[in-house]
Parts: sequence; structure tokens; C-alpha cells
Amino acid sequence: MQEKKGEMATSNNSSKQSPKKINLLDHHSIKNILDESVTEIVTGRGHIENVRMSNIRLSLGTLIILVALAAQFYPKKFPENKDFLIGCIILYIVLNVILQLIIHTKEKDAILFTNPPTGSFNITGLIVSSKLPRFSDMYTLTIASADPKSIAAKPTVELTKSVTQWFTKDGVLVEGLFWKNVDALINSYGKESKKG
Repeated sequence: MQEKKGEMATSNNSSKQSPKKINLLDHHSIKNILDESVTEIVTGRGHIENVRMSNIRLSLGTLIILVALAAQFYPKKFPENKDFLIGCIILYIVLNVILQLIIHTKEKDAILFTNPPTGSFNITGLIVSSKLPRFSDMYTLTIASADPKSIAAKPTVELTKSVTQWFTKDGVLVEGLFWKNVDALINSYGKESKKG
């Protein structure tokens, strides 16, 4: 029985420590693995993810699907349901425009929104954003205040480095080095907090 527990613990540790490997020619995979690692680091530092924006997007998406389903399965045939279909089309377009406005004005390049750390009164939540332009190896990570108008809002900090510094030739993420860089960026944001 104890041998099985030991084997399970070993397999759990090895699955947790398995290297993060990607195809270095896939731009989206590179950005995705770095963004996921950033999220792990920030939430590991005590910042709780704020999922309000995600919930708003999901709710709007659900409404859009319901409008499309209502238009598709309305019990009357075409000439009789013309006004209903026109209303559904207009509502569908309006909801999609609202969804796109939220994505382009509120979210932009954000990968994570957080609440202030528990028990903290002098720090706002964070907006963590990233950019990896197509055909470029330069990854930019930005940490900003979620409430820039707040008295506790601090200056934005930014890190721009080549992704080649964080991956081996085989496409394995050198997590220790990446975590060290992201930690340093979070610490520099924290130092800005203490100055204010």
C-alpha cells in the first residue's frame, strides 16, 4: 500500500515538473505558453484572478447564441416571421459590436486581470498584458494598475526580451530563467508601490 502511494507521489511530481515544450515555429504556441506561465507566477504571488471581464464576454456570447437559435428555430415559416428575423439580425449585430468594443477597449492585450492581494489596502488589482508581434521574437510583458484613477495606482512597468532567451533549441521553456525575469518585473512594480 505504501509502495503504491510512493509511486503515485513520484508520478504526480514528475507530471508537475515535466518540461513545457512547444514548436518554436508556431508563434501562437510560444505566446500561449509564456502567457500561461505569467498567469501562474502572478497568481502564485497572491494576486487573485478577477474573472468579471471573462464572465461578461461569456454572457454576451451566450446571448448571441440564443438570438441565433431563436431566429433559426422560430416556429413560423419565412414570410410570416420576417419581422422577428429582422429583429434577431439587428440584435445579433448590436450584441457582436458590444462584444468587440469590450475586447478592443477594455481587454486589449490583457492576459490577466487581478483583484488586490488579500489584506492589502495600498495596492490596486493588476492588468497583466503581453505582446508578441507576428514575425518578431520580442515578447513584451506589461504590468499596470487595474484602476489607474485610484490613489494607490502605480506607474506601469514593462519587460521586453527576445523569446530565444527563454527556450532551448528543442523548444523547451527554461522556466527558472523566465520566472526570474517575471518575478523581477513584479518586484519592480512592488517597489514603485512603496515609493508612492
